[in-house]
Amino acid sequence: MLRTAAAALAIAGILGAVLWQGTSGLRAFTTEGLRRLSVMEQPRPLPNVRLIDMQGRELTLPDELGRAMVVEFIYTTCPTICVSLGESFAKLQDQIWMDGLADRIRLISISFDLARDGPEALSDYAQARGADGRLWIAVRPENDEALRALLTTFGVTVIPDGAGGFVHNAALHVVDRQGRLIAIFDIGEEPQVLAALRRQQ
Repeated sequence: MLRTAAAALAIAGILGAVLWQGTSGLRAFTTEGLRRLSVMEQPRPLPNVRLIDMQGRELTLPDELGRAMVVEFIYTTCPTICVSLGESFAKLQDQIWMDGLADRIRLISISFDLARDGPEALSDYAQARGADGRLWIAVRPENDEALRALLTTFGVTVIPDGAGGFVHNAALHVVDRQGRLIAIFDIGEEPQVLAALRRQQ
């Protein structure tokens, strides 16, 4: 009896330790929660990879140092979650202009569909969402290696769905003026994104 109770306590202790470790001290209970907590506690520097924008120009994310950024990951033919991301960016764009911060913030839509999203598709995507190129740009990585570096840094998962589209996690990623990913927010949390951006000014 005592042996059974001791074994049960030992198992409970092990399970408790695993739970504590796996949830970062009971602070995050999903992979997405852990990703967000990790970024808040240890900001991630952005990779220095080449991007192609909607005008066919080359740039890198470090080119934007000195500005806070919000980054989203999309593909231009996405009929679902990317539409909601675009609506969030449109709201952010309007508020950033109203706050007079457009010269200090950059909104960046990054496509992960390298096969289809060239400058023309990116331009059409941006135009359809009312993106003002002075504030909001659409880009794609130059190649697969650059894409992998971005997805790894931001913790974005992209899986082909077998029907020409992708399954992917979606969020609003805030980057500070030093070029570090510092916070991740859900669609609909535009006020929290704006508050994080204002703290960077």
